Amino acid sequence: MEVNSRHGAMRTSFPLQNSMLKLGYDSLRKVLAGPTLVEVTSWQRTRWACVFDAYGTLFDLASAARRCRDVLGDTFEKLTALWREKQLQYTWLRAAQGRHADFWQVTGDALDFSLETLMLDQAGLRGRLMELYLTLDTFPEVPGVLQELKAAGLKTAILSNGTPEMLDSAVKNARIDGLLDSILSVEAVGVYKPDPRVYQLAVDQLGVPASQISFQSSNPWDAYAASSFGMRVVWCNRYRQRKERLPGQPDHEIETLAELPRIVGAVRDI
Repeated sequence: MEVNSRHGAMRTSFPLQNSMLKLGYDSLRKVLAGPTLVEVTSWQRTRWACVFDAYGTLFDLASAARRCRDVLGDTFEKLTALWREKQLQYTWLRAAQGRHADFWQVTGDALDFSLETLMLDQAGLRGRLMELYLTLDTFPEVPGVLQELKAAGLKTAILSNGTPEMLDSAVKNARIDGLLDSILSVEAVGVYKPDPRVYQLAVDQLGVPASQISFQSSNPWDAYAASSFGMRVVWCNRYRQRKERLPGQPDHEIETLAELPRIVGAVRDI
C-alpha cells in the first residue's frame, strides 16, 4: 500500500504486507508514524535509490570564486550570485527556445555576462574561474553522508545539468566516485531540468520506479519538479529560500544533507 500524503493521507515507503513479515507490531508502528522514508529491512532498502542534484547540493558553487579572493576581494559573493542566476536563466531560456547548448558553454556564457556586468576584466580571471568550476569543493558533510547511504545498501547517483566531463572531474576531485553508482547528465536527453525527461532518465538508468527514488536538491524549482514527476523529495534548503508556488511538494525540508541518513533510514533506530 502506498497512499500519497500530499492528498491528506498517510504515505508508507514499501508494501505493508512485506514489512509485516519482517517487523513486529511495535516496529511497524514506528515505520508508519516516524519521520523516515525508509525504515525497513536491508533487503527492501536495496530497492531504493538516493539521487542527488550536483551543483549547490553536493558541490559548493561559491568555492570557485572564493578561491579567487586574491583578485576579487569581497566581490566574489556578488559574482557567485550573478553567475549562478544567469547560468540557470540560460538553461531555462534555451530549453524554452529548443536551442540546447551543453552546460559548459552555458556556464561560460553566464560567466562572461557576470564579469562584464561587474566590470571585472583582470587578465586570466575567466580562465581561472572556469577551471576552478571543474574542481568545486563539496559541502563538508557530503562524503560522510554518501558513505552512510552506501553502507545501508542504497543506490546512489547524481542527476545533473552538468556535462559528463564536468561531473566526472568534480566527482573525482572530491574523491567521491567510489560512493556513487551512477552519474547521470542531462546530455543523455538533450534538455535541461525541469523537463520531465530528465527525471525519467534516472528511472530508466537506475531501474527503480520514481516512487522509490529519494531525490535531493538544494534548488527549490528542481525539488518541486521532481516531486511533481513522482519522486520522493528531500529539499536541502541550504540557502533558506521561500517555498515555491509550483506543482509538487517536497516530502522533507532540511538545512544540510547531514540530516538525510535519518530520513531515508540509513541510520536505523527501531
